[in-house]
Amino acid sequence: MKKDIEIPVVRNVYIAVVKEWNNEFSGYDWNAYIINDQDIPIEMVLVVTKGYDTERKTSLLRHGIGTVEAKSTAKIEMLQEELFSMNNEFSVTFFAQGKLYDRKYLFRKNTIHENAFRDLPVIEQRGVLVK
Repeated sequence: MKKDIEIPVVRNVYIAVVKEWNNEFSGYDWNAYIINDQDIPIEMVLVVTKGYDTERKTSLLRHGIGTVEAKSTAKIEMLQEELFSMNNEFSVTFFAQGKLYDRKYLFRKNTIHENAFRDLPVIEQRGVLVK
């Protein structure tokens, strides 16, 4: 029976953290985005985030994103710099082509910083990417 269960593999969907200027507060914010680099939309996107280390953990935050069109992005949340010293986990669930997909993305502690920036797919910015 287990051999009959197909577990689809998530491909070309990423989580990125980008440092962006905020005009309202005249400062930089760190924002997390989901990137859909597929040729099809992903639907009913749900993202659950948490931060943790050996001594502490954050609350779970749930984000109902909805649909992320093909070759586009959606903002998930703003991250405070104090969280970068913790592991930051993003659990992503979505539907595509009638199948349910699920994947966890992990930014290990102290990996979100400007020295780790790279060009990001789809979005015209640089940031830290988890594939």
